Amino acid sequence: MTQPDLFALDAVVVGQPKRSKWRTYRGPALAVSTVEGTPLAEVTDLDHTHFLLTRTSGEVVFRIEKRSWVESFQQFGPVRFHFADGADREIGTAGARGLVKSRQLSLRTEQGRRLLLTRLSAASVEWRLTEADPESGDPAPEILGRVEVSTVDPWLGLQQYVVAMTPRLDASERRTFVASVVCLHLIRRPPGEGSGVA
Repeated sequence: MTQPDLFALDAVVVGQPKRSKWRTYRGPALAVSTVEGTPLAEVTDLDHTHFLLTRTSGEVVFRIEKRSWVESFQQFGPVRFHFADGADREIGTAGARGLVKSRQLSLRTEQGRRLLLTRLSAASVEWRLTEADPESGDPAPEILGRVEVSTVDPWLGLQQYVVAMTPRLDASERRTFVASVVCLHLIRRPPGEGSGVA
């Protein structure tokens, strides 16, 4: 059976794979699948600042590099993520600032389109993808995608993100959107941190 194209689907699930609390986990940091559960790709944490998304076939889809001004105090300063394809060509960025960095991510696609991934409120489990208003920089009214987060394992605090995309996003913009959801998880649940979420 042919595997569905990751960036042609209207929705995908990005989540932490299940694991045992009693054994050291050595699998991928995140798994990407269809809503029905068919595996599509995996995110590997290379060194807590570089992450690799590969299809189940082993093909590299993109790399994410996390940069912050002062690594030991990164919770206070802005954080920027750079996305590169398998040939190391930059294909987009995401950035967050402020004390609650998971409130809004500013995205730039490969074609230069400016998008925002915005959380509705501090208690909300939903983020909305919109274009950035060219004059004010605020989210435009039209919703281009949604991310809904849930805890799939309360014991370990494992997170799952359902990523829904509208037809107004092309394949490269969908790629940036999925990459930004990986970044959102890295902001909310930094590697090596406890189970608290933001």
